[in-house]
Amino acid sequence: MKKTIPQEFPDVEALEAELSREKYRRRYRRVLRSTVYTLITVAAAAVLVATLLLPVLQITGTSMAPNLIEGDIVVSMTSSGYQSGDVIAFYYDNKVLVKRVIATPGQWVDIDEDGNVYVDDELLDEPYVTEKALGQCNIELPYQVPESRVFVMGDHRSVSLDSRNTAVGCVSEEQIVGRLIFRVWPWESIGPI
Repeated sequence: MKKTIPQEFPDVEALEAELSREKYRRRYRRVLRSTVYTLITVAAAAVLVATLLLPVLQITGTSMAPNLIEGDIVVSMTSSGYQSGDVIAFYYDNKVLVKRVIATPGQWVDIDEDGNVYVDDELLDEPYVTEKALGQCNIELPYQVPESRVFVMGDHRSVSLDSRNTAVGCVSEEQIVGRLIFRVWPWESIGPI
């Protein structure tokens, strides 16, 4: 004869506790899944905004010194209708260069031997330039800016390769990444450009 062992059934409190734990696990999984999906969506949106509307760039080279130095991280904004004095980033020879807009389409640019810049026969006020120089200029002056292009120059005139040289020339609207609006690094220099 086989001996039967009485089975104990869990009481109501134990069943309710197990049911509560199972409900908690399901809620936790649902919240976790929702959070992950939200983070992925936000990250994708941030990448699109950073790529298309507000590209973040790191300055390389010395052509914009002392205003922008190598290693600075800046935010640019895609726009149109650039004005004299705007600092823009543009594509050139598989690189992104940063220069300052000097003249817009149709304007005449002239530069004397001392590096003074004239736009439409008026001396350009350039408080951002610490040392003027004619630089690497091989264009015939005075020079008229072609349609749909802007004439750009670096702030460090003696070393900047820019629109004064036919290697770069005037920048077309299609080449422009955007106008630099804000410096985010280094911490001590954070602020608008």
